[in-house]
Amino acid sequence: MVTIKDVAKHAGVSVATVSRVLNNNGYVGTETRKKVMTAIEELNYSPNEVARSLYKRGSRLIGLLLPDITNPFFPQLARGVEDEAGRHGFRVLLGNSDEDIEKEMDYIQTFVQNNVVGMITATNHVDYDMYQSLDLPLVLLDRTSSSYPAVYADGREGGRLAAETLIKKGAQRVTLVKGPAHVKPAVDRYRGAVEVLGEADVDFSVMSTTSYAFEEALNWAEELFKKFPETDGIIASNDIVGIAIIHEALKRGKNIPEELQIIGYDDIPQSRLSYPPLTTIRQPAYEMGRRAAELLIQRIGQPQQEHRSIQMPVELIERHTTRKDDQE
Repeated sequence: MVTIKDVAKHAGVSVATVSRVLNNNGYVGTETRKKVMTAIEELNYSPNEVARSLYKRGSRLIGLLLPDITNPFFPQLARGVEDEAGRHGFRVLLGNSDEDIEKEMDYIQTFVQNNVVGMITATNHVDYDMYQSLDLPLVLLDRTSSSYPAVYADGREGGRLAAETLIKKGAQRVTLVKGPAHVKPAVDRYRGAVEVLGEADVDFSVMSTTSYAFEEALNWAEELFKKFPETDGIIASNDIVGIAIIHEALKRGKNIPEELQIIGYDDIPQSRLSYPPLTTIRQPAYEMGRRAAELLIQRIGQPQQEHRSIQMPVELIERHTTRKDDQE
């Protein structure tokens, strides 16, 4: 592994000079700086960010904690965070908790040990003592709390929009797939949909689920058709479940959207590639991640800044699992 000593020797300068160039700290002549930068490039040297942060009593590292990177929605959030952080000269350390509190706590410890200057979390345990004791700026992403600034989408409006769309398109026996009860955005979507369905002249049923896990989605889909075989409209808890429902419905010989209409939630890239392509409620995932990073960087620069939360709009993306207007 190339070290700072190797760079210094290659450039014909001292280690202290290389350190000044890397940290942009102290005077280094133009020609000397060029020699150091050329040596860094020729040796493909990657400075140890942790060591640099300890030297500078600060860092350019941000911790990002996600609940499940197998769900395509969360990598979209992460990309928004990473791009905005990079634009301001920060790097992102990523942790994947798998909705496991012990794993989540371990990652927080790792972030602290690596001297991060702030954290963004999209997990569901921010009320635990570990978070309360953190002496770091913290921003919630796709989650909300009265204790921390947050960036999130309007889940209640998303649920309402999904329900209104199915009713408008003639569904009479709607099944609402409720997401995990411990995930606040899932509860918000559920409440929004129930508000509309409860006032409409339709029969509706609720099927509760306990996770968004990819491997469990097919089980939820199979269970849905066993419990509610006559359903003609489904509001899925997210796109993964929606796509699983499409597969199960086609296996059972149902015609989509003539006989059965389905609406997902999130608008992950795969929802365009399903067959038929999935109608869904779009959350602006990339923009949510970008805004969360922006908010955190503001708080790093101004730690005493008042808590500010940002609610992002949602929108209906119509594809082929709901009827066209002339089919209603």
